[in-house]
Amino acid sequence: MSPSTGKIVGISGNMVTVEFDGNIMQNEVAYILKGEERLKSEIVRIGDSVAFMQVFESTKGLKIGDKVEFSGELLSVQLGPGLLGQVYDGLQNPLPDLAEEYGFFLPRGVELKALDDERKWKFTPVANKGDTVIQGMLLGHVPEGIFEHAIMVPFHLPGEYTVEDIAAEGEYAIKETIAKIKDEKGNTHEISMTFNWPVKIPIEAYRDKIVPEEPLVTQARIIDTFFPVAKGGTFCIPGPFGAGKTVLQHILSRHAQVDVVIVAACGERAGEVVELLREFPELEDPRTGKTLMERTIIICNTSSMPVAAREASVYTAVTLGEYYKQMGLDVLLLADSTSRWAQAMRELSGRLEEIPGEEAFPAYLESRIAEFYERSGLMELNSGEYGSLTIGGTVSPAGGNFEEPVTQATLKVVGAFLGLSRDRANARRFPSIHPLESWSKYESFIDQKNIDEATDKLRRGNDVNQMMMVVGEEGTSIEDFQLYLKSEFLDSVYLQQNAFDEVDAATNKERQTHVFQRVQQVLDTDFHLESKDQARDLFNRLRQLFIDWNYAKMDSPDFKQIEESIEKLIKEHSENEENLQ
Repeated sequence: MSPSTGKIVGISGNMVTVEFDGNIMQNEVAYILKGEERLKSEIVRIGDSVAFMQVFESTKGLKIGDKVEFSGELLSVQLGPGLLGQVYDGLQNPLPDLAEEYGFFLPRGVELKALDDERKWKFTPVANKGDTVIQGMLLGHVPEGIFEHAIMVPFHLPGEYTVEDIAAEGEYAIKETIAKIKDEKGNTHEISMTFNWPVKIPIEAYRDKIVPEEPLVTQARIIDTFFPVAKGGTFCIPGPFGAGKTVLQHILSRHAQVDVVIVAACGERAGEVVELLREFPELEDPRTGKTLMERTIIICNTSSMPVAAREASVYTAVTLGEYYKQMGLDVLLLADSTSRWAQAMRELSGRLEEIPGEEAFPAYLESRIAEFYERSGLMELNSGEYGSLTIGGTVSPAGGNFEEPVTQATLKVVGAFLGLSRDRANARRFPSIHPLESWSKYESFIDQKNIDEATDKLRRGNDVNQMMMVVGEEGTSIEDFQLYLKSEFLDSVYLQQNAFDEVDAATNKERQTHVFQRVQQVLDTDFHLESKDQARDLFNRLRQLFIDWNYAKMDSPDFKQIEESIEKLIKEHSENEENLQ
């Protein structure tokens, strides 16, 4: 059947109106033919013989009457071995290959293969002839970096199948047939290592979706202890410009205890994305000692690219995350920034002349954001294994206003809120997560009662600090001053980390539990202090000891020696109090 065709009857920015003949469907891919160029587009609304399409390229030079060809396929990505280590644009074109072929200035309408068709992969079969399989079940695997990349029954094949034939162990290209399976009607399907999947349809080839409870250890103390993120959960990182969103994402990518990291740069400034592309290949993966890129995929879409591609990049990234989750791996998706994606939705909505919501964002903003985050989760797969996809999105509210629609819509659906503070960033308190404004619905591996007590100390200490700004240190009692010093001590030795130090940059679960017990001991001790100068001197000494302790490797002689010094100092002052009594 020949594809449907049409012609342009209206152009408004990246929105094109097309008259068409034949049958088309929502989210179908279409191509605008302009000379030798084929400009990729997506149908976003269908009217009476008229389709509205968002164009993923610049629409400069298009005119009324230009021909349009509909593909009959939904906007999809190619899934298969070879995705890890790649840098794609929002439509899954490999950017390094584009740059190599066309240089710095990329022409319009260029599409390259997402995966290498010629590369051979060593296939090891797992299924046997006669086995009964369903979608998502393992047929075999190929090595991809440090992982065994699962070759599965494609997700678009529902029902049960019988394996008729399976390839012997050997090297195959991704499009070669590695299995033949027969459905219940007797039809035979040839399976290769690759298949396509529509980006806006969630992958649901699993037995059950489980409520996330197990903490995802990010090795950032303030997150893991006070505002934990669950494996398979969701979180957001809102903050104004310069508050450290991108740096925090780098740290999470490197140290979070996950298998695969996917970074979706969905509309950030080109300078930040270039920094990301330069630094990631240079970062050492603490897990393997090799480059971090070997288990990372970057979806790159800057604010200078067409706005329609921002939406595509978000869905491309989450689909790739779901694919690796289906292999029983733990995946972390970081979207930077969802505000730019929402702005693209606002522009598209305006060109469609839809009734605007708050601040001109579309009325369906909340549902779109919810749909995105709902694709996270911890799943029991059809193979019996478990896989997880954790989604974290940054939000860039104008002026740091957390009351704006994108932040508020995000807060309604995520499980943890890691609010960044410009004041903390300016004071060089990293991570600049505000400990009194952030929250989490997930459970930490540290007892909640102890966390609540520590948070209460922070809050009361902050109140004393606000009071001291009015009445001065002289108008503050020694008890209140000690409370203030305890809150500052907790902030400086536990909530802050030195990302440039080999040891302090990442703190594992065992070390956090051990160190927090000592910190709590300081917070719970009523020190006998006769003057504010004595109190300041004691907490300065304690603070320096704890910071030195953070820089010492656990179970090293220095670690044990510093811990003994801390214990001795605490004991000296608490014993003085007992003797006086």
